[in-house]
Amino acid sequence: MGSVHAYTNAAGKRLYRIAYRRPDNVQTNERGFTKKKDAEDRLAEVEVSKNRGEYVNPSDAKVTIGTLGREWIEAREHVMKPSAWRPLDSSWRTHVEPKWGSRSVGTIRSTEVQAWLSELAKSKSATTTLRAHGVLAGVLDAAVDDRRLTRNVARGLILPRKVAKGKPYLSHAQVQALADTAAHPSLVLFLAYTGLRWGEATGLRVKHVNALKRRVNVEENAVMVGSLIEVGTPKTHERRTVRYPAFLSEDIARACEGKGRDSILFGEGQWHMRLPNSRDGWFAAAVKRVMSEDPSFPRVTPHDLRHTAASLAVQSGANVKAVQRMLGHKSAAMTLDVYADLFDDDLEAVAVALDRARANAGVVRLLSRTS
Repeated sequence: MGSVHAYTNAAGKRLYRIAYRRPDNVQTNERGFTKKKDAEDRLAEVEVSKNRGEYVNPSDAKVTIGTLGREWIEAREHVMKPSAWRPLDSSWRTHVEPKWGSRSVGTIRSTEVQAWLSELAKSKSATTTLRAHGVLAGVLDAAVDDRRLTRNVARGLILPRKVAKGKPYLSHAQVQALADTAAHPSLVLFLAYTGLRWGEATGLRVKHVNALKRRVNVEENAVMVGSLIEVGTPKTHERRTVRYPAFLSEDIARACEGKGRDSILFGEGQWHMRLPNSRDGWFAAAVKRVMSEDPSFPRVTPHDLRHTAASLAVQSGANVKAVQRMLGHKSAAMTLDVYADLFDDDLEAVAVALDRARANAGVVRLLSRTS
């Protein structure tokens, strides 16, 4: 057990210190308690934490968020996809480090973090606020794992919620109208009928195409990270095979003409196509042209064609597992979460089918008895 001792500081004031042995058997002192009871309470806290295996050396809690944060960010740079790591790094440099970088991890309080998040949410989107919180909470999780803190004060707080945006679904006719006026019609049709992400489609090479079976092997993902295109594995790190409809066979054949096996399928073959500018790129221009002819046409992005592919697949009778495999989701549950609205009609169809099946079975219901 430790002990409490009185002492007098240079100003002649009576203070208290506690002495105890850390779990590594090193003798330690904590000084500066103005009341004996405060010293006794702290000593009791230390002994309980030692017995529970939760002891935190006060000197370890003095490390700053800046030091731990840089280590946390750097440790993820080469294990995360560049497109996922870059937003974390930007959030760290823009929001977290300027606010918390100079603070020792042991001095941060939950109320302070909550106030910071509430203030950030006033001027920033929910996505930005949640990402900043995730970075700070991740750094403090690491501090808990390293026994620098007993708990993470950034967990269990009130966070803003993302407001789900409605997904624009194009009809077959609308997809064709968009393709007809686009600079790259084959790519527009391919995105709308296969559900590939932009980077997956523009990452395809000629060797990934099986023209006989009308399939493409999704093995690479060409994503814009800043001003550069980073080529890696698909988003879920899993390769998959996706079929394309027969009417696209001629388009795919033309895209392959005159190219070697390792050439990029879409575009001139050597360089990956860049995601068009959302305001004045070729895709946005095509959308504006269609909207000028048809005011009911929704404003869509290349990624929205992925939603359209899911919608058209469900309309054609595809079940949730088929849509999951086409889109490359990790699970059918994820597909249902994202596209629950597309499967609402399935419930009605099931009820109608059950009613029809029961009638065909010739089941006769007895008159119900009242109690």
